[in-house]
Amino acid sequence: MIEVKDIHKTFGDNEVLKGISSKFLPGKNNLIIGGSGSGKTTLLKCIVGLHEPTKGDVFFDEENFTEMNFEQRVPIRTQIGMLFQNSALFDSMTVEENIMFPLNLFTTQSKAEKVDRANFCLERVNLKGKNKLYPSELSGGMKKRVDIARAISMQPKYLFVDEP
Repeated sequence: MIEVKDIHKTFGDNEVLKGISSKFLPGKNNLIIGGSGSGKTTLLKCIVGLHEPTKGDVFFDEENFTEMNFEQRVPIRTQIGMLFQNSALFDSMTVEENIMFPLNLFTTQSKAEKVDRANFCLERVNLKGKNKLYPSELSGGMKKRVDIARAISMQPKYLFVDEP
């Protein structure tokens, strides 16, 4: 379970999040709905640790993620997959390298194991054989599918999708 308690996030004088609290139960699809500029992306980034809340706490299975330092967060981060609004692929990396990026950061798998996992993920999103292409060579839909492949490469317990 993920729980957010009294999350506030301020950028300069602009308070984007004002006391958001919610529980996200396991096995459920949870939606955050709101208009443009209402703070949906900011909330997601606070939950996964890309933004630090100005005030409040985020809990993963009753562990206070907000109070953890970078090293303490790593085991939880390995369980998180994130799809960003605009793919957020690295232009200088091939499709395969983009998919292997989290594997390189968080695992001790061999290169062959990482390539095997990348191939499996590419098959899951119907992009078999596209390993050596660069993001500039892909359509918008293909980029989104590479982003999905990268997000599932670590077999995450939690999958966050911004603007599905």
